[in-house]
Amino acid sequence: MSATTKTNPRLKQLYKDAIIAKTMAEFKLENAHQVPVLKKIVVNAGLGKYLDNQKLKPEVRDQFLSNFATITGQRAILIKARKAVANFKVREGNPSAVMVTMRRERMWNFLDRLINLAIPRIKDFRGVKETAFDAGGSYSLGLTEQAVWPEISMVNSTITHGMHITMVFENSNPKMSRFVLGEMGMPFVLPEEKKSKK
Repeated sequence: MSATTKTNPRLKQLYKDAIIAKTMAEFKLENAHQVPVLKKIVVNAGLGKYLDNQKLKPEVRDQFLSNFATITGQRAILIKARKAVANFKVREGNPSAVMVTMRRERMWNFLDRLINLAIPRIKDFRGVKETAFDAGGSYSLGLTEQAVWPEISMVNSTITHGMHITMVFENSNPKMSRFVLGEMGMPFVLPEEKKSKK
C-alpha cells in the first residue's frame, strides 16, 4: 500500500460505529459530545543511561530516532534538558529524551498495533494496570524494550530501550477512559487475576 493511500483506521471506525453509543449507555450520557475523545498519543524514552561523559554518541542517537520513526511512522524529536540533574548525569542543554506526538489517523493506527501486535508479544504478560490513569482520564503505560514491536529487528541493534506511552483523552475521567480503552481491546488485568495475586 502506498504512503499516499487514505484508509480509515479500524479502531477509529469501531469508536464511531459502536463505542460512542456503548459509552453513552454505560454512563447515561445525553449526547455524543460528552463521550471521551482520544486527542493524541505521546511516546518518549529517556536517554540518561546512554550519555557518555555527558555526550550522546551519534550511533546511539540515530538508533533511537530510527526506532521511533519505525514504530510510530513519524519523525521523533530530541528533547534537551531544561536544568541539570546530577543524580541522572544530565546537564542543562544536553539531550535527555526522544519524543513523538501522534494525532489523527497515525495515532489510531499506532494504538491498534500497540494493542494487537506489541502488547501480546510481552513475555509472561498478564494484563496492563488499571491504576495508571490521571484525573483527566489520560492513560500511561511503559514498555521495557523495543523488541515487542514486530517491525523492529534486533539483529543490528546495539542498544535496548523501553518507552513510555501516554494516551491523552478529553471530556473524560479514569472510569470512562478505562471503559473506552477496554472496548477497543486494551488487555487490562482481569478481576480474578487481581484477586489471585493478593
